[in-house]
This record gives sequence, structure tokens and C-alpha cells, in this order.
Amino acid sequence: MKRLLLSTVSLLLLTACATTSTETPDLADPIAEVPADVPPPVESPAGPTPADAKAFVDGAEVKLADLSEYQNHIAWAAETYIIHDTEWARTKADAAMTEAMVGYATDAARFNDVNADAATRRKLNLLRVYQPLPAANTPGAAEELAGVAGRLGTTYSTGKFTWKGKTYNLTEASNVMATSRDPATLRAMWEGWMSIAAPMKADYAKLAQLSNAGAKGLGFDDTGALWRSRYDMSPDAFAAETDRLYAQVEPFYVNLHCYVRRKLNEKYGDGVQPKFGAIRADLLGNMWAQDWTNIYDVVAPKNIKTSYSLDRLLVSKKYDAVKMVKTGENFYTSIGLEALPQTFWERSMITRPADREVVCHASAWDVDNRDDIRIKMCTQVSGEDFYTVHHELGHNYYQRAYKNQPFLFKDSANDGFHEAIGDFIGLSSVTPTYLNQIGLLDKVPGESEDIPFLLKMSLQKVAFLPFSVLIDRWRWEVYNGKITEAEYNKRWWELIGKYQGLSAPGVRPSTAFDPGAKYHIPAGVSYTRYFLADILQFQFQKAACDQIGWEGPLHRCSIYGERAVGDKLNAMLAMGQSQPWPEAMEAFTGQRDMDATAIIEYFRPLDAWLTEQNKGQTCGWEA
Repeated sequence: MKRLLLSTVSLLLLTACATTSTETPDLADPIAEVPADVPPPVESPAGPTPADAKAFVDGAEVKLADLSEYQNHIAWAAETYIIHDTEWARTKADAAMTEAMVGYATDAARFNDVNADAATRRKLNLLRVYQPLPAANTPGAAEELAGVAGRLGTTYSTGKFTWKGKTYNLTEASNVMATSRDPATLRAMWEGWMSIAAPMKADYAKLAQLSNAGAKGLGFDDTGALWRSRYDMSPDAFAAETDRLYAQVEPFYVNLHCYVRRKLNEKYGDGVQPKFGAIRADLLGNMWAQDWTNIYDVVAPKNIKTSYSLDRLLVSKKYDAVKMVKTGENFYTSIGLEALPQTFWERSMITRPADREVVCHASAWDVDNRDDIRIKMCTQVSGEDFYTVHHELGHNYYQRAYKNQPFLFKDSANDGFHEAIGDFIGLSSVTPTYLNQIGLLDKVPGESEDIPFLLKMSLQKVAFLPFSVLIDRWRWEVYNGKITEAEYNKRWWELIGKYQGLSAPGVRPSTAFDPGAKYHIPAGVSYTRYFLADILQFQFQKAACDQIGWEGPLHRCSIYGERAVGDKLNAMLAMGQSQPWPEAMEAFTGQRDMDATAIIEYFRPLDAWLTEQNKGQTCGWEA
């Protein structure tokens, strides 16, 4: 999640909540010092030359690096100390970056016909697509966009609702969703959180309008086309590629959906969860039904017992938030990567402060584009956050690996890679093999416990796949004008029904804006990266396990302590975005295409078991 060249509320802010004092910029004196003007490129009298193109890019990188570091410090303060003044400062800093990026992206077009060297040509192309929410290249446009984005971010981050006299924030409501088995309570939590998004609707429509104007000024049809142009292929080709990958895994999701729906029906009865059709979205243990692991107790196999709970293991071994992060760091050092710098521990936000509002969404930050790496988490001692720690540190280690690249190459091969690296490490972090290696588990359970383990993993990994596809399908339709503001919510639920096979617990109000209740929508963060990561992590896992000669089931493989894998992995990470992503893919896996067969292999024993369990059932949800 890279905090680089992004808009005001971008998720890619790698912020963190520190348990120790954090360093923040002096906000008393200010933003006037941030250069926002973008001088036109200097050209030879006869027209731009390759040398002119290189000089333009070199100059852009110097200025953008300076702006980025300033913006990151301001954003850190804004996300870890939400008050009017930090929001104001962030709006100014983000506007300055947006203005600069739009100016450079526009001027880069002057060199479209120049025979520049390969690195310069790649940087010119990256300049056009780096800004996820570009503003128009007109006076005041950048600040207007930043202001709208800032309001959306604040509305989301400070969202609360009241039920039966008690006020809930997202963390509190999510905890109830995870543990309650009362349908009325679940519906109240779900509808309460959805309600905080209703006021965002007009601002979101404005954000789409403003960013579309910026995207068109850069030569794209709309913001969605800009986003799909980041993958070293045409926008249409990339959309087709995601369709192809999802088609590979969809049958397994349908199989899982069928099994879970039956278990929910057995738990709640026909009046709450019917035997056929869609699953009620609020019954799945997660506010957005993107992760179903919290209802494992409802769907667990009756005749196969699990001998341990990661949640209970962490508590029994007296883990706290810091120890969880230290354990995550130890995984990376075990494969030969360097320990985190001392500043990481001094400046990160690892737990939620009690005295102020913060953005709790877990993220990893590269504040100075060199060594000031941090995480921001409101960490709880749980198996879920144990995994998340390993994931977020993956971003930090990726950032540090490419720190010596030129500024415009300081990013992952594509944004799916950045997410996939931490998830790939996360696959090892929750295996019984790894838990035994670090002393959390006394012995590795036998194969009889594979089905419970894989079922839990599928409730996280496989249940997530359709959700990760539909979010950007919806936004692409917003950006290209296929759906209007009045149709936002209706189309949202059509896509949830199509991809996830879910339905709302009741009729949604005409004023509802349920997409806004998911962080990445108001934050303007592309979500397809998470879909790609869900595919790539298994592809990386299989490649790594093949490298160490692993002969057992893929789901039992841990690369903890495998330094040869670490060396090869770090070599790929160090490439940053300097090459098209197939080059990076090949450097680590030996393959040049994304492929979902590894995820199918990982879950093959479970898929066979689910097929047996679903005999006699009518699977699917289409009427």
C-alpha cells in the first residue's frame, strides 16, 4: 500500500498509529513552502529531443520526491490525529501534489513522438497514470478535488451510529458482527454502518466528475480507463484478463457458497436464511461479507475437530500487539532480509490511541521514500491481526527493497504485486507448520485436520474473490457514465447479487449509498489490486515451495527460514516498477502470465470435500 503520488484519502497512505511518540511536521508554518507550480519542459529550438525528454523526467522526479515526502508527513498527521487543522493541511498538501502530477502528466505528452530510451519512455508513461484521482489542469481544480476527497475521508473515518442508546464506531460494530449470532442484532449493526455513508453520495458523484475531467485531460476516456492502463496492456485487455482469471476460480466459489448457505439455513431457519438463492449479507460475520472466517463456528464440519485456535494460542502465549509485530519481523529476517529500522518502532502506530480519532484501517507507509517505513494498525491480539501484521510488513519490505530505484520506479511491478507479497508471506504465517516452527503450536496436526484448516482459509481467500472483482466493476460503470448518481445503490446490489450471490437483509432506503461504507470507495483506491493479489499470492507460494523442493500439499508449505527463497524474492522486489510486471513475475516464478491454477491446487482437497457435502443441493443463486 504505497503512499506515493496519491490523492487525499488514498488507502495507499502507509500510515501508522504509534504506541510511542510520533514525529509530525510543524503545522504552524506552512504549506506556502510547498512548491506547487510546474514549469514547462525546456526543449531544443528544433523540438524535443531524447535528451530533453530525459531532462524533463529527471527534473520531475526531483520535485515529486520532495513533494511526496512533505505530503506523506502531513498525511501521517492527518490519519493519526484527525482534527480540522490536520485535515486542512492535508488538503493543501494533496492539492499541491495533484497539481504537480497533473502538470507533469500533461507536459509528458510533448514527448510522445520522441525516441527516448526505454527507461525514460517508461517513466513518461507512468507519469500519465500515477495519479489515481487526477484533477483537471485548470486553476483551482486540484484544490477542489482534494477538498471533496478530504470530506469523504473524514466522513468515513469519523462515522458512528447509535442503536439502543449506544454509539458504535466501525471497530465496535465489526466486533459485534463477528461474534453475534442474533439476526436482529446483526442487521442493526449492518444497517447502522451503512447509514454513515448516505451523506457521502453527492460528494462521491462530484469526486467522480472531477477525476474524470482530469483523466480526460490526460488522454483517457475516464478515470476507470486510466486505472486499467497501469498494467502494461490496454484497458480492455486488462478487463478481459481479470474476467479470465475469475472464471478459473468461480466454480469453487459457487461450491463454497452452496455449502455455507446450507449451514446458515440450518442455523437460522428459512425465515432468516432460505435454502435457495442468495445469502443474507449480514449473516457472514463481516461488514461487507468479504471475509467469512468469523462464522467458522456455524459452518465447521461436525465430524472433524480442530485441535487449536490461533486466537487462543496467541493469548495463552501472552502475545501483545508489539510482540505480534516483532514476530512478523522475525519471519522476514528468517529468510535473510534486514531487521526493521529503529525509527519503525518509534514512529509506527501499532495500537489505537484512546485520546483521539484516527484512521484505523491497517496500512503500511514509506514516508521519505527511503528508510522511514511504518505501519498503522489498531492491532488486536487475534489470528486475523496476526496475519495482517505479516501482510503489512510485506509492503514495508517491498518499499525498502526498491528504495534505490529512481523515484518513478519506487513501486511494485503492478499494484497487485504490492498486495500479494504480504499475502504470500501470510500464507505461511497461518500454516500449522509455521506456528510450530515459532513455538506457538507444540506439534503439527495430522492430515485429518486439513479440511478444517482449508475451510477456514477458503472463508477468507475464496469468499473474497467475487467481492474484490465487483467493487471496481461498479466504479468503472460510475466513471464511464453507465450508471448515474440515482442508480448507484441499485447497481451496487445488482453486482453483489451477480458476483457474490448475496442480498441485503431488507429493502434499502432510496437515500442509501452502501458503496461508501467500504473504505476504498470514498478513498478512491482501486480494488482490483486485491483481486490480483488473491491470485498472485498462491502463484508465488507454489513457485517458492517448488524452489525449496517441497513435496507435501501446497497448503502445508512454510518458507520460514528459507534464505534462498528470500534472496530470489528480494531480487524481484528490488526491481520495483522499473520493468513490465511479466519481467518481475518471471524473475521469481519463471512464469510470465498470471494464473489461478495454484489457488485451485492449494484448495483441491477442500473442493472435493465440498462437492461431496453438496450432493443433492441446488447450488447457485440465479432465479
